[in-house]
Amino acid sequence: MCGRYASSRRPEDLAGIFEIQREQAEEELVPDYNVAPTKEVYAVLDRPLKDAEDPAPVRQLRTLKWGLVPSWSKTPEGGARMINARAETVHEKPSYRRAFASRRCVLPADGYYEWVTAPEERQLEVEGKKKRPRKQPYFVTPADGSVFAMAGLYEFWRDKTLPDEHPLAWWVTCTVITTEAETTPLAVAHEEGPRSLADIHPRMPLMLTPDRWDAWLDPSRTDVEDLRPLLEPPPAGLMRAYPVSTAVSNVRNNGPELLKELDGPEEGTLF
Repeated sequence: MCGRYASSRRPEDLAGIFEIQREQAEEELVPDYNVAPTKEVYAVLDRPLKDAEDPAPVRQLRTLKWGLVPSWSKTPEGGARMINARAETVHEKPSYRRAFASRRCVLPADGYYEWVTAPEERQLEVEGKKKRPRKQPYFVTPADGSVFAMAGLYEFWRDKTLPDEHPLAWWVTCTVITTEAETTPLAVAHEEGPRSLADIHPRMPLMLTPDRWDAWLDPSRTDVEDLRPLLEPPPAGLMRAYPVSTAVSNVRNNGPELLKELDGPEEGTLF
């Protein structure tokens, strides 16, 4: 699962990392250390420029709203619930399959937050049942300090209650693809904490390594069976995880202090 993440890189940094050809973001987003559903986020995508004579896709940096609204949806109200799409079924679910075929994106992050759950709570999560409140938050990030490139999908939704020229007539929304969490040892594990990502939570965002970016973003690749191999998890042992303050549990808290590594779990929390 991915319910919160941190994204502090500036557009100029992302432009160099992803070889952005055109920045289409309507406004520069401030560094966000507590990105929550329904917020505006940066996304990298390949798409022809609007009204351009050349139909060739252009690598763009855009701002999208996190929480996918399918094009056929009557209202946008369900977007907040569609922040994640499962890699195992994304190609067949009505809400995601069209976007998976032709509207894929990369959502850049520093890393993501996840809350450790007790074994019995994890079982409820696996079974799809409601589980109790989460506990100690951990920040999961590439051990080498590189960008965490999350696989995502984006979609367009038309608000038919507004005229074409209205700035809010079109919504562009996105979702993060998740996969089974790694059971192999973390590259760097905290002394008192979990030894693998699966010890924290049964799901994790699907991270795309740089060698997959071009193929993932290529809108000309629409064959589902050709695309599914791109959903394979990255090589094991690339991540580190460390405990952070429970202040991140409140979406109103936002600042670089949320990424500060604690010496150990806070008193009264798991691990």
